[in-house]
Amino acid sequence: MKKVPLTPATELKVNNIRGFYIRKVKPFGTSAKVDCPKEHLGKTVYLVILNNDE
Repeated sequence: MKKVPLTPATELKVNNIRGFYIRKVKPFGTSAKVDCPKEHLGKTVYLVILNNDE
């Protein structure tokens, strides 16, 4: 898997949000997964769903 650099930040502003989920990164499960490096296993993440209407 290609290593993508993480940009440290304490604030994020995003427009046109449809919704978001707060979840823990897990190695297996029955729900949809997002590619994520192993170093983030067990951490809490926000998955932001954007409106794709143009």
